[in-house]
Amino acid sequence: MELLARAGYGARGAVYLLVGVFALLAAIGQGGGTGGSRSALAALLGQPFGTVLVGLLALGLFGFALWRVVEAVFDADGRGSDPKGLAVRAAHGISGFVYGSLAVSALAMATGSGGGGGGGGGEDQAARDWTRWLLGQPAGRWLVAAVGLAVIGVGLSYLWRAWKGRVTDRLRLPAGHEDWVRKAGQLGFSARGLVFLVVGGFLLAAAWHASSSEVRGLGGALDALRQQPYGAFLLGATALGLACFGLFGLVQARYRRLDAPDLRDAVPGGLVGR
Repeated sequence: MELLARAGYGARGAVYLLVGVFALLAAIGQGGGTGGSRSALAALLGQPFGTVLVGLLALGLFGFALWRVVEAVFDADGRGSDPKGLAVRAAHGISGFVYGSLAVSALAMATGSGGGGGGGGGEDQAARDWTRWLLGQPAGRWLVAAVGLAVIGVGLSYLWRAWKGRVTDRLRLPAGHEDWVRKAGQLGFSARGLVFLVVGGFLLAAAWHASSSEVRGLGGALDALRQQPYGAFLLGATALGLACFGLFGLVQARYRRLDAPDLRDAVPGGLVGR
């Protein structure tokens, strides 16, 4: 379980590093693009050994999705069962679903069975699809608004965590590396928080107008930043932060404290160890 979790943190970090680098290149006019995770994986697929690399990332992302579910169900991080702890665990469960979906897409790319999601619209279209479904439910606009507020809340929590500098609390870092890892993490969480605020804002707009076409994913959020005044600067700063978050993820893969639950505790009825 620990090996899967560490591979997962590394895979997530690599994906964010790719997204950040491609967006940074777009900001300085050197190619690249403002697509999301699937777009970055599709671009990697076209590089030498791309199929192998995307396949390895798919396996790592499956590991991360599984670890998120374990965190949510078995409270592997010791978040507790108070309202705040349950909210964090629920967010981890949702994260597991999201990264599991990304892992399926990455595996489909690597095996050539479709699911490339090549353009930046791949993630945006997926977000619009589930928003359209949600709008079709009873009180659908309120449900979409609630999701938007939850996403904004997560973004604000990332910004608060970056501001307080509490990004290395769960790392066991070797002496002399704490400072630069903390700064990279602060930049990364700040950029990720900003992206979540933009995505949440689009969800609120979708709820207000009852239109799923308003919704954007990661790539759409980056493109929206580029279209603002001083857009190249905003995009470049955010892209640099996302790349830093990716680097921070690689550090997590090596140095994060992990306490995977014992299988004897996870399986009821004493079915293990007989």
